[in-house]
Amino acid sequence: MKNLLFAIVGLLLVCSHSVLAGRNVILIIGDGMDDKQISIARNYLVGARGKLTLDHMPVRGVAQVLTVTEQGQPVYVADSANSATSIATGEITSRGRIATSPGSDKSLPTIVEILEAQGYKTGLVATSSVTDATPASFVAHINMRYCENPETIHGAKMGPVTLPDCPSYTKANGGPGSISEQIAASEVDVVLGGGAKHFNITAENSEHSVAELARRNGYHVIESREDLASAPADKKLLGLFSPSTMPVRLQGEGAREAEAPKPSWANQLHPYLGSVKQPVPMNCEPNPAFKDMPSLKQMTETALARLHNDQGFFLMVESASIDKQSHERKPCGSIGELAQLNEALDSALAYAEDNPETLVLVTADHAQAAQMIPAESLFSKFPIPVYSPGKIALLRTPEGALLAVNYATNNFAYEEHTGANVAVFANREGIGRVPTMLTQPELFALMRDYIVQAEPSNMH
Repeated sequence: MKNLLFAIVGLLLVCSHSVLAGRNVILIIGDGMDDKQISIARNYLVGARGKLTLDHMPVRGVAQVLTVTEQGQPVYVADSANSATSIATGEITSRGRIATSPGSDKSLPTIVEILEAQGYKTGLVATSSVTDATPASFVAHINMRYCENPETIHGAKMGPVTLPDCPSYTKANGGPGSISEQIAASEVDVVLGGGAKHFNITAENSEHSVAELARRNGYHVIESREDLASAPADKKLLGLFSPSTMPVRLQGEGAREAEAPKPSWANQLHPYLGSVKQPVPMNCEPNPAFKDMPSLKQMTETALARLHNDQGFFLMVESASIDKQSHERKPCGSIGELAQLNEALDSALAYAEDNPETLVLVTADHAQAAQMIPAESLFSKFPIPVYSPGKIALLRTPEGALLAVNYATNNFAYEEHTGANVAVFANREGIGRVPTMLTQPELFALMRDYIVQAEPSNMH
């Protein structure tokens, strides 16, 4: 019934617009990539006077991130599930939901499903597990993002905490199953990222693993970088290169993360007394776990080669660990992941140069913890110790300066997202199409209208 509904929606769109052939949309999402994250990475990667590929794009606007409670009241800080759902479906939903509406669990047709119904090729690439919130929101429908496989659909464990389950989505209750099972049953042409552990377990009501169900649905399943080049062209491709999130490229020296300043005993008696010891500066270094991974650039180029066709395609590429490393207060990991996004963007823009009717969009799903603060306080000349109440990483940059990154959203093991507009960048095809400011759900209509060559939807 769900597939029939999406096919009807797609057919109606075809009939209501003059459809021409050959347009493509490449959407690149930096998870948690707000302006602070971009500025931190720019300073470290190319210097204070340098520019990233992002900075050379001819169109730049902002997207307002919209989130609601289950009852429809505004929430001012999003998560990746509801914000990716906004981009994928054009609808506003509540945190944790994957392409479903708040309160009613109604499945929301995604741009991937709508375009597939019209014969377009589609692809999803991510450095997270492919079952994670952002890629999942383009292909699956479930009321809680943590229901990633046939086991966690009954309640996932995070330390001592049991996360919400999704009983109405189990196959036993007539549902479509967990996120991995929905991906295995999908028609997406290319799915590349991490998440093997969610597919290498037995599917519900089956003797076979979820990966085997994917194979029976026409997927060629690979788990190594070397297999990318040799995958058969006549099959859909599912690449699962790590058990969960793929390892990041960079890490802090000795895997260090941000640390709390240490006030002396006298300072603890009174804030104007004593001294405070700041964390020792560190360099970013290569992460040994990354060396056998395909880069985001390699996965993007593989997807582009397989999706290239005369009618057109939609490809979503996510650099996921800008966000994930910020949750863990690891600025080097976020910087390396933003570098990966910049390289994938280079490949997307090169493809667009050779295939002019290709819209390349770059945006973020939400803002995230991490801000630059003075490495030396503006008040350091005062005869009192001044320091951040949060945790700090002091990075030695290639320019020979110190870059101070601060995390201070909570006192928990993981930092939280923050509320702010996020940037929207576009190549030349975005000129006149991407407004100065739009709401995040309006990105859906912008992409859909471009690829099917429809009259643009009104955006204010």
